[in-house]
Amino acid sequence: MRMPVEDRSSAARRPSESRFLDVRGMRYHLRQWGPSSDQADVTVVMLHGWMDVSASFQFVADALDASWCVMAPDWRGYGLTERAHADCYWFPDYVADLDRILDDVKSRRIVLVGHSMGGNVALLYAGIRPARVAAVVNLEGFGLRQTHATQAPQRYAQWLDELRAGASMRDYASLAEVEQRLLRNNARLTPQRARFLAPFWSQRQANGRWAIAGDPAHKIVNPTLYRLDEVLACWACIACPVLWVQADATEVLRFVADPPSSALQEIERRRAAIPAVDSLVITDAGHMVHHDQPERVAAGIKDFISKRLPAA
Repeated sequence: MRMPVEDRSSAARRPSESRFLDVRGMRYHLRQWGPSSDQADVTVVMLHGWMDVSASFQFVADALDASWCVMAPDWRGYGLTERAHADCYWFPDYVADLDRILDDVKSRRIVLVGHSMGGNVALLYAGIRPARVAAVVNLEGFGLRQTHATQAPQRYAQWLDELRAGASMRDYASLAEVEQRLLRNNARLTPQRARFLAPFWSQRQANGRWAIAGDPAHKIVNPTLYRLDEVLACWACIACPVLWVQADATEVLRFVADPPSSALQEIERRRAAIPAVDSLVITDAGHMVHHDQPERVAAGIKDFISKRLPAA
């Protein structure tokens, strides 16, 4: 089912449509720009990060090739996609959801573009299902700090405590307050883009207030440890070219290594695990690089695809 999505701001130049799929028993929302995948040689599937939504890619989609099919799901528990019928979320479910979403893509070649958490999903999937992916663009998806088995008892205890306590997020009196929250989160975000994003990033409640369009249960800690050796083993199996995009002022180094001063070296070590990888540094940008410099991100994607997939 498709329905047009209202263009809420002049910040968006290219209209999108919404459609819904049944994915593993959940009603999944996909946002789409351009022709349908059966009419395009290349489909770009854009995967958003934690506590974000598919509309986050609007500004990049505006600057991409109009002949490409560009689609972006709201991950389970985000945006207009159904929330999980459980009290927490499990990372492997994103990989399984993507596997089913790609069943709906009819293009000959699929390019995954993932930001942050979405970049980690894209890289894992490309190593697990290498024949299904023509290229990957990883926007700041560096992974997490290495963990060790000795951390398991404390992590499980934290998970149990957080399940018992539940999770919540604050709400807002108006869309103007949501816009201000977005601007506080990212000093490089323009007011015009914040105004566009606010109605997608939040949802109006029965009491008239606005809540973030994400299940609070996403905030509950993952009980399983981050096993970097398993992640890199998957990355080593990637058969397609990868574009590794990093912002020059990224704010997420502290999540990659401890101490953070060693994070850049660690990021480079991880990048080197990918067999065929190009690198791109976006200047004057932070972690939300697709908001800060969407035209440069789009130009990098187009250049990468033209060089690495020349017949596209």
